[in-house]
Amino acid sequence: MSLDTTLARITQLNTMLVGPTAPPATATTTAPATGTTTTSGDAFAQMLRTASVATPMSATAPMSTTGAVAPAAAPSGNSAAARMVAMAQGEVGQAEQPPGSNDSPRIAQYRSATAGAPGPGPWCAYFVSWLARNAGVPVGDQGQGFGSVDALYAWAQKSGRALPASSGQDPRPGDLIVWDEHIGIVESVRPDGSIQTIEGNSSDRVSRRVHPKGDAIGYVRMS
Repeated sequence: MSLDTTLARITQLNTMLVGPTAPPATATTTAPATGTTTTSGDAFAQMLRTASVATPMSATAPMSTTGAVAPAAAPSGNSAAARMVAMAQGEVGQAEQPPGSNDSPRIAQYRSATAGAPGPGPWCAYFVSWLARNAGVPVGDQGQGFGSVDALYAWAQKSGRALPASSGQDPRPGDLIVWDEHIGIVESVRPDGSIQTIEGNSSDRVSRRVHPKGDAIGYVRMS
């Protein structure tokens, strides 16, 4: 048997055992079957495109000291309401020391706006009494301030300053906002009608909050 014949026979036997040898792959590129599979180069390009349209940090809203609510602009002018809001804004973040004690050197100053040298206790009414006294519009018949929310709102009703929520009147920045056993000050009224507040004794500190319209008992008009 010749060499050529022998080689041809070997090729025939290989074909019978393993099938024909596949031709070399060409350099053609097959499109992905779906939009979810990409090559590593495509994925990198997609990341670049995403980064180029991401919102820049400077365009995001500034965060408040609570990390939840952005500060609002204080009312313009030098009214008592504007002064109270500006002072309240400067107190955001003041906290109990230690937490849960209802006390700190700063909170002791809030209490000093209330007659009778009261000791540590729930201090939301002390806080707004301090704001009012320092703005020149102290609360109480003798400007004595209040440690009780109920007593403060009763004085507001008697003096014609109370605006019940049922009256339908919208609050203004600088109004006190009253709930059951809690009180704060209105910082702003948002376009959707929700009320942005600053409140003492909220999570053991002076905090910003946003409340839906209508969840308060009423308001106290300070100026």
